Amino acid sequence: MSGAPWYFDCDTGIDDALTLGLLVAEGADVKGIGSVSGNLAAAGGARNTLDLLAVMGRTDVPVAVGAHDPIDGVFGGGAAFVHGENGIGGVELPRVGEPVAESAAEMLVRLAHEHEGALRVLAVGPLTNLALALELEPRLPSLVADVVIMGGAAAVPGNVTAVAEANIINDPIAAQAVFAAEWPVTMVGLDVTMEARFEEAHRQRLEAGGESAKALAAMLGVYFDFYTAILGRPSCALHDPLAAAIALGTLEPTLAPLVPIEVDTTDGPGRGQTIVDRRDRYIGYPARPGLRHRAVLEIPEGFGDALLASLLRLP
Repeated sequence: MSGAPWYFDCDTGIDDALTLGLLVAEGADVKGIGSVSGNLAAAGGARNTLDLLAVMGRTDVPVAVGAHDPIDGVFGGGAAFVHGENGIGGVELPRVGEPVAESAAEMLVRLAHEHEGALRVLAVGPLTNLALALELEPRLPSLVADVVIMGGAAAVPGNVTAVAEANIINDPIAAQAVFAAEWPVTMVGLDVTMEARFEEAHRQRLEAGGESAKALAAMLGVYFDFYTAILGRPSCALHDPLAAAIALGTLEPTLAPLVPIEVDTTDGPGRGQTIVDRRDRYIGYPARPGLRHRAVLEIPEGFGDALLASLLRLP
């Protein structure tokens, strides 16, 4: 389904930048991109997205600024310690273009109507824009083909708290609204994204590529610095690009059977946990009608090599 029209929702830090490169390299028909506060503020994410699109030769893709604050709170300031102060590892890109006037939520609703039944949604940041779009257009789930998100964890620890992954805990109310809506969601969580890696050899090969590849390689220095303490060597996890590859169909993962997924929105220690109900694994557990979500549980080896090959095709 990579030939389908896409709406891409992101908080353009470093792995979002790699994801954008993958979408461009694979020729995804991206009709619009919305930014959301996560790795950095939504306005800064939109700026990074526009400038990266220009480097990659895709100034035709409109970018909308999305929600600055989560549904029930205030933006916490981002993750400069992971992505650098400007979200892209301190790399300075030429400033090209400006965001469109509509909000990201308005863009999503408009594109869903323009491409009714065909639009696919890839969301790799907090899900605030999607939740706001659901408020604007309650019929949105019937207009969209499917949603693929990077976020959550089915059977592994979180990376912000013991149970919560960053994108989900940044706006649990929005995440719960997205999972509660009647559209199919594929959750690409920490179960697999922590296993998808770029190594130093990948970064060095990227550095020898074209202008886009060189810019991405330069961003990876800060990202590698952060992950070295976690992974034990200069390398990084490929959270968002993995979700994009699965959405595009360039990587065939192992999916859990259709499952209910909910998000803990309480103020206790479980806040932000994605609760993936896997009780169907037991023999004789009653069938449950109306299930529509899937969680990715396993991926084949070699995703870093495949991502590198795609990114080296960029201009």
